[in-house]
Amino acid sequence: MHSTLPVQHEQPGARTEPAPGTAREPAGGAARHTRLGALDGLRLCAALMVVAYHYLAFGSGVWGRPAAEAFPTAHLPASYGWLGVQLFFLISGFVICMSCWGKGVGQFAVSRVTRLFPAYWFAVLAVALAVHLWPPGGETPEPSDIAVNLTMLQSPLGVDPVDGVYWTLWIELRFYLLFALVVRKGLTYGRAVGFCVIWAVAAAVARAVDNPVLDQVLMPEDCWFFIAGIAFYLMHRFRPNLVLWLLVTGSFVVAQHYLLIAQARAEGHMGHRVPQWPTVALMAFFFLVVMAVALGWTRRLEWRPLTTAGVLTYPLYLIHERLGWMVIEHNADRVPRHVLLPALVLTMLLAAWLVHRLVERPLAGALGRGLRRAVTDIRSG
Repeated sequence: MHSTLPVQHEQPGARTEPAPGTAREPAGGAARHTRLGALDGLRLCAALMVVAYHYLAFGSGVWGRPAAEAFPTAHLPASYGWLGVQLFFLISGFVICMSCWGKGVGQFAVSRVTRLFPAYWFAVLAVALAVHLWPPGGETPEPSDIAVNLTMLQSPLGVDPVDGVYWTLWIELRFYLLFALVVRKGLTYGRAVGFCVIWAVAAAVARAVDNPVLDQVLMPEDCWFFIAGIAFYLMHRFRPNLVLWLLVTGSFVVAQHYLLIAQARAEGHMGHRVPQWPTVALMAFFFLVVMAVALGWTRRLEWRPLTTAGVLTYPLYLIHERLGWMVIEHNADRVPRHVLLPALVLTMLLAAWLVHRLVERPLAGALGRGLRRAVTDIRSG
């Protein structure tokens, strides 16, 4: 969810000519600079799905009435917006593998920290300030809890998140830590495939032995999306083959099982039941779309607006939920909901752009320079 799209593919080692329709590496080892605009657009779609879920389907008190009554037509499709999180994980597997190629573990760590934390720090402080200025019906976060939230480790430490959407960040962090083991050895085609196979088998064993430590490390419910994303990127960088198709297919088969379990949890948050078949159908569609990117069918979708869409995604995800609910609670009785809702979404998109330009970019630059100097110092002893 929180990955930057990389700008460079490095030339791999010796390889055979790719099949038609797959991405080709530049001849002679020259670097090729590219952005995958389709993934940028897909990431924003995933974020907007989550926004729709929280604004139109989550609980019964956001608009002062049940979602089905407030939005009788839109609430049902919005009830599947929680799947945007799983789409983020699928894209993250693709993008992290792509951005790590040719990098060392220090570069990988710096890129992840500078990508994740600047906008996150701002979001935590902004949401905490807003909640203290305009307290909602529930409890406001304690200063000590806010401080722990700034580390992004509130979930494993048992501290309440400042905003509910932050639960996905702990999943992303664990994926990065696991993938760093491969990056540390040097990311190659064989090591990437081996990582996927070992992770899949280990996750199945973790679920079989029902060990909470292994569950935390291996994430047997969520790892399948990351594994499929990595396999799709390997198709994109090299060519499809039977092993990669088996990884993708096996990941989908297991993932759809856990999706139905996750749907039950989502229904508990929504307060209403929805049919199960659209959940599997939507996830199959997401896999097909990422497959189209992997096979090079979306190469012409390199429009500049898609790049902008990609940079809006993370800030939008971080700030939309609790701040949006506060706006709705204070204005639902005064502004018609069919006016308030689109105005709120547009405002959140504008706020996300401002966070990216005024906070994320300058702070990430300064943080990256400091971290790179620190990595150099550590390596030099």
